[in-house]
Amino acid sequence: MKASAPKESWKPLDSRNLMSAPTEYRCIRYEEKEDVVYVTLNRPEIVNCLSTEMSDEMVHAFARIRKSSTLKIVVIKGAGNNFCSGDDLKEMANGVWGNTHQYFERVRYYQQMAYDLEELDKVTIAAIDGYAVGGGLEITMCCDFAIATQRAKWGMPEVDWGITPGWGGTTRMARLIGRRLTKEINMLAAIHPAKKAVQVGLWNRVVPNGQLDEEVDKLIALIRAKSQQTLRQLKYIINKGVECDLYTSQAFEALSAAWTASVNGWWQVPDADQGKGLAAFRDKTALQKQRRGLGSGFWVDK
Repeated sequence: MKASAPKESWKPLDSRNLMSAPTEYRCIRYEEKEDVVYVTLNRPEIVNCLSTEMSDEMVHAFARIRKSSTLKIVVIKGAGNNFCSGDDLKEMANGVWGNTHQYFERVRYYQQMAYDLEELDKVTIAAIDGYAVGGGLEITMCCDFAIATQRAKWGMPEVDWGITPGWGGTTRMARLIGRRLTKEINMLAAIHPAKKAVQVGLWNRVVPNGQLDEEVDKLIALIRAKSQQTLRQLKYIINKGVECDLYTSQAFEALSAAWTASVNGWWQVPDADQGKGLAAFRDKTALQKQRRGLGSGFWVDK
């Protein structure tokens, strides 16, 4: 049977208008408290599943957070004693995702949303209660830390709906826990207890029910006591280095060590320009004329 054409398919939010969009959200709650921002997935009546509207709001929120110089820590949680049940399957079944090309673009949009979260220069914490399955689990894998309650449950049930994960359920997961376990989790589609996520390396810690907020607050207090610049560097070199060979990833470590020397005040290198090159361009000094005079035509075929 041929599927009927959808009445209205999803279109990505226009990034050119992103920051001019309204900052009042319908599907998430956004709350800044000093240097911490709390982003709460807020569709508790349907286990906080990710509708197209919610994903747009999350993209907008992550852009706000990225631009902020005062926010240092991001906490992502779910309303109503659940984290997130993944993509809104009713939207998908009703054709809101559109045709094959539009479906492809939506998955790419979700992937970019995941990158936006993963690459924030803030420390990100997933505070997990209840269900974190499918796209909900994928969100937790983008965060730096994941803390869950004992009653939390997780898994990748997409195979039973005849679909495959699109933004980390196979790729990020395999990098975190390996190929064999990733196959087990995706192909068998079991729903697992929180303690297994800690055992296999997906999450950091399980706490008693009712103590999630307290544990998150303790982690926030510890993070605040650290050198924030050093935390930013560590996050960057770990995230980037894990995707490289050892030789290349150690270059990130070396550059980070040099950066550390600079931000600690040991920045002056005797034969570095120390801004003279840019000043020479701006002021058209003799240094600019000397360098360009020597370099602009060197080894250029006449």
